[in-house]
Amino acid sequence: MCGIVGYISKNANPESLHLGIEALKRLEYRGYDSAGFAFWDERKREIVSQKAVGKITSLEQKIDPRNSFFANPLILHTRWATHGGVTEKNAHPHCDCKRNIWVVHNGIIENFKILKARLEKEGHKFTSETDTEVIAHLIEKFFDGDLEEAVRKSLGYLEGTYGLAIICRDDPRKIVAARLSSPLLIGLGKDQYLVASDPSAVIAHTRKVVYLEDGEIASISPEKFVIYKEKKPEDIEWSQEQYEKAGYAHFMLKEIMEQPETLEDAMRGRLIIEEGTARLGGLQSVEKKLRQVDKIYLVACGTARHAALVGEYMIEECAGIVTKTDAASEFRYRKPILDRNSVVLAISQSGETADTLAALREAKARGILTLGITNVVGSSQARETDAGVYTRAGPEIAVASTKAFTSQLAVLALFALFLGRQRQLPLTTGESIAKELQRIPALARRILENSAHIRELAKKYQGFENFLYLGRKYNYPIAREGAHKIKETAYVHAEGCRGGEPKHCELALISENFPSICLAPNDSVYDKMISNIEEIKARKGPVIAIATEGNQDIKNLADDVIYVPETIEILAPILNIIPLQLFAYHVAVLRGCEIDFPRNLAKSVTVE
Repeated sequence: MCGIVGYISKNANPESLHLGIEALKRLEYRGYDSAGFAFWDERKREIVSQKAVGKITSLEQKIDPRNSFFANPLILHTRWATHGGVTEKNAHPHCDCKRNIWVVHNGIIENFKILKARLEKEGHKFTSETDTEVIAHLIEKFFDGDLEEAVRKSLGYLEGTYGLAIICRDDPRKIVAARLSSPLLIGLGKDQYLVASDPSAVIAHTRKVVYLEDGEIASISPEKFVIYKEKKPEDIEWSQEQYEKAGYAHFMLKEIMEQPETLEDAMRGRLIIEEGTARLGGLQSVEKKLRQVDKIYLVACGTARHAALVGEYMIEECAGIVTKTDAASEFRYRKPILDRNSVVLAISQSGETADTLAALREAKARGILTLGITNVVGSSQARETDAGVYTRAGPEIAVASTKAFTSQLAVLALFALFLGRQRQLPLTTGESIAKELQRIPALARRILENSAHIRELAKKYQGFENFLYLGRKYNYPIAREGAHKIKETAYVHAEGCRGGEPKHCELALISENFPSICLAPNDSVYDKMISNIEEIKARKGPVIAIATEGNQDIKNLADDVIYVPETIEILAPILNIIPLQLFAYHVAVLRGCEIDFPRNLAKSVTVE
């Protein structure tokens, strides 16, 4: 959600602006509706700015190719609208009355209306509807030749969240950056520094980065950077190649097809089959505490919350621990019953989801043990939890999460196995689960080899505007996630429901124009699901069944069948979601949707 890039170099050159724009393009996957830049032109001795609604290509079209700019320093931004409509005036960067201070901002300033009213009384003139513009005017208020000092004084007045990069005409040889609950890092290149909200923006230039912590301010000049706390540079663990499509039409398809490998990576070195357990190095420091836990809260948003719902079943079945899944956006606003034997486990692909971080901080404030499952090393969640586990899925660029979701499920299975073996789970049962987990990547590969059949089904069903997804027990969250995928990629209405619930409501919607996708693997609730499919067929509703290989009887009931390999019930969700991901992808392609960057959505939701 929104993207920040900053650039400053010892040697300004006419390619600096192009370099900055290319870095900004690497943040397109986060979702945005407008873009802009501002820079100090060392030759012309002025700040140049440009903005555009739409894609970054629209911004590039506004740059006169006859002009040669020596942009140093340079700040750029992609905006995802929160305060104010999608207009050029509301696009970033924003400036003060004198066009001296220029600001790009990720996050939300919650008290901006109060600040704006005060500043207007002092004579400041605003030109946008955004919360961000108050930051520029606040800095103007305190500016007396030293940009860093003016920023420091201004931040004390701000309530909310921010990742900031700021330049100034009257103090031009620096970028000042600041962070509070919105990710920001400094890339350390040769004779140059980059500021970014995401490692993908800097990976083409350096793998050495410093992550800013909450409350820190950095002053970056061509020669050095200074932070109000010395920090050791870290290596970005992902390679530049992982940010490329590798010949696929879309990142989403590439990431779906990568799942056999990412599942292997999630489990590599963690399964101990002969002991029927898992070794999770990130939890070693809290292993003794986890033996005392009798209540687990899983907090997450969106797709990660669906993984948490599966994890709830896994943990209760393997470990016998009371487990509850909560929407992170609601966790702070209720009164969860937490005590010293409780643990809060946060799940987030990016580790920067604002609501999930807020839930995490609420738990920490109450003295509760906090754990995390995330994909991004160095993320806010990874740094703030007491302990945690990385999913190792590599960069996920498409807004619609696929490989990160199955990796989260794999890690949750490992976690449940680990907790279970700490408690009453027998060795033979643990060994059986561990052996089957080892098979999962190969079984996922078999599903992907059958993707042509799923593409043909997408052609058949692409014209429908409504879908009902049904599942029971472990597959209820998968029904929800399947509906989630087709909504966010193909822009069609879909609902994910428990198999037994439609007779209380959703059957009223069923007709020949309202297909259902029913998850009916060979498991403990198979007969119940068959009854639910019968109820739909009695109302003339078309049915696509997700069934276990070898089940020929279901062909007599369902209109179409997608087969998945057989596995044990606890692990079936990892396999059953893959055909639903492919179905959503192919329907979206056939409907002409923008696959990797769905309208109105963002990859990393860094605002509440």
